Amino acid sequence: MAFTMQCDIVSAEQEIFSGLVETLVAAGSLGDLGIYPGHAPLLTTLQPGPVRVVKQNGEEEFIFVSGGFLEVQPHRITVLADTAVRANDLDEAAALEAKKHAQDLLDQQNSDLDLGRATAELAEAVARLRTIQQYRHGTGI
Repeated sequence: MAFTMQCDIVSAEQEIFSGLVETLVAAGSLGDLGIYPGHAPLLTTLQPGPVRVVKQNGEEEFIFVSGGFLEVQPHRITVLADTAVRANDLDEAAALEAKKHAQDLLDQQNSDLDLGRATAELAEAVARLRTIQQYRHGTGI
């Protein structure tokens, strides 16, 4: 039996995952993080993107988070996400449309453009598409 730790992934709306995991991989503010049992305590912000969870039975689950926080304690991982959605529940057509819309806004370069907001929308749409792709191909982050 592999070593495991408790993992809870929650958003403002709901608890999306709770269970024992062997590993968790997420996009931290300074790069991708791989968390295994025995990891040093850690608190970091998360970038929009996939969170890959390897459950106790070896099964993988991909969850999109739009940002938030990751806390690692000796026997527990907690992800507090702004928004969290299971990869199989993501709408690829909507993500492609959001990406196109954000790119169109950035291409227009008019004075009413909120550059920060358009850039954030583009980053989130790209992260959603990356989560869908990794879910389909079963690849790590």
